[in-house]
Amino acid sequence: MTDINENQQNDNRLQQQDEAAQIKEQKHIERQKKIKAKVDNRIAQATEERGVFVVITGNGKGKSTSGFGTVLRAIGHGQKAGVVQFIKGDKWECGEMNILKQFPVQHYVMGTGFTWETQSTETDTIAAKVAWQRSKEMLSDETLNIVLLDEMTYMVKYGYIELDEIIEVLNNRPKMQHVIITGRACHRKLIELADTVSEVQPIKHAFKAGVKAQKGLDW
Repeated sequence: MTDINENQQNDNRLQQQDEAAQIKEQKHIERQKKIKAKVDNRIAQATEERGVFVVITGNGKGKSTSGFGTVLRAIGHGQKAGVVQFIKGDKWECGEMNILKQFPVQHYVMGTGFTWETQSTETDTIAAKVAWQRSKEMLSDETLNIVLLDEMTYMVKYGYIELDEIIEVLNNRPKMQHVIITGRACHRKLIELADTVSEVQPIKHAFKAGVKAQKGLDW
């Protein structure tokens, strides 16, 4: 008799667990339906097609990598891209560009390196203006689907390029052209103008713990 009661109790527990699992699954399904309805509604409302201006800023690692990744994505879809690298030395190896150079990408490197290396405002300003001229050429080229202006925020911060001119050129670029600007301390006017802004914040960084920058991970 005891065994029968225990078996009955076990059956009841299993039935209760099964019913609880079914209720939980049904609630999950209902939640997902609501989420899907909201997502579908947003997708249905997003009907405008035009070039998007993206800013990737903040003090964390990965801003340039994100920009280059988006350029690579565009190339994967058969689109054409242009890249201007500010605050980069012309002898620096760049793993991302090693890949992108295999494709017909318009590319220009400012070539002076970091400002603390040149220690010359005049040299940096001249180099920045040349790089900006190449940028303007790309930003007026209707054949380019996407343009990456890597580390350009510093050019504005140090006053090497006029902010108002940058805004004017961005506003007058080809309608379907996407633009990505990366770098720390992006000016608020560029953030206001941008369609999409991502801020990368540091939690930890190996360099601060004494780990040197390494090929394949950092450059």
